[in-house]
Amino acid sequence: MRQSNIGWLFLAPATLILFVVGFIPFIYILYVGFFDWNTNAVDPTLRWAGLQNYRNLVFDATFLNSLARTLVFAFVVVVSELLLGYVLARALMADRLWGRQFFRTIHTLPIVVAPIAVGATWRLLCVPGFGIVPYYLKLWFGIDYNISTNAYHAFATAIIMDLWHWTPFVTLSLMAGLTALPKEPLEQAQIDGGNKLQIFWYVIVPMLKPVLLTTVFIRLMDALRSVDEIWMLTKGGPAEATRFIGLHIWINVFPKTDYGYGAAMSLLTLYVTIVLSWLLFVAMTGRKGGVQ
Repeated sequence: MRQSNIGWLFLAPATLILFVVGFIPFIYILYVGFFDWNTNAVDPTLRWAGLQNYRNLVFDATFLNSLARTLVFAFVVVVSELLLGYVLARALMADRLWGRQFFRTIHTLPIVVAPIAVGATWRLLCVPGFGIVPYYLKLWFGIDYNISTNAYHAFATAIIMDLWHWTPFVTLSLMAGLTALPKEPLEQAQIDGGNKLQIFWYVIVPMLKPVLLTTVFIRLMDALRSVDEIWMLTKGGPAEATRFIGLHIWINVFPKTDYGYGAAMSLLTLYVTIVLSWLLFVAMTGRKGGVQ
């Protein structure tokens, strides 16, 4: 009993911080979501709106398009980063790789760069008439690359920028998981005549499941709330091609000061994130309970 009390004592500071910065703001946003509150309106006071903000979301084409665009973006970057991260993790773990520690260090550098700095750097690289990306794409392939006017170029650049920034995180996570794998099941699978693909799918992936779940959840939540990188790169353009849901909420809450509607959008986005995480959990574990 005494050891249990000591454990709760150590957890108390973290629990208090989580309550203050997590639970209390959530309750406040839940409260604001039922009001019409715009500080730039003629009447800046809170006015009871009930579920009207949530009804408006159903018919808000800009919001729905931003949500759909964000889901596509999140799916592409998470899947791509998992594949690239696994390949890079295997490569950086190879004993025959010369300068392995050097390449590991270089590979992890993008993680420590602030997202707003990442967006600004990629903006400088891709701006027409100045950046090296449009210059060499035009020189080598004859492509008139312009993220300010071409929606496909802007969306593709946002994906590549996210891959550059966060693939190292996935690589490090998978390297940690692969390093901790027991060797006996792998050796037994090789003795039984399993090829590399069979060993990967039936032995490595099941043992990596906890690491994969954690990594996918973290990257999914990050991808669904991308704001600062996208704002610095394209500001949501052109023609809202990169106006993802996080940026759309930010525009409604701060420049437009529509706090009630912004709170409703935030809560719906949170609900979508929870549902997607649950679906992924069920799909990857095969059950609704704990990790197998």
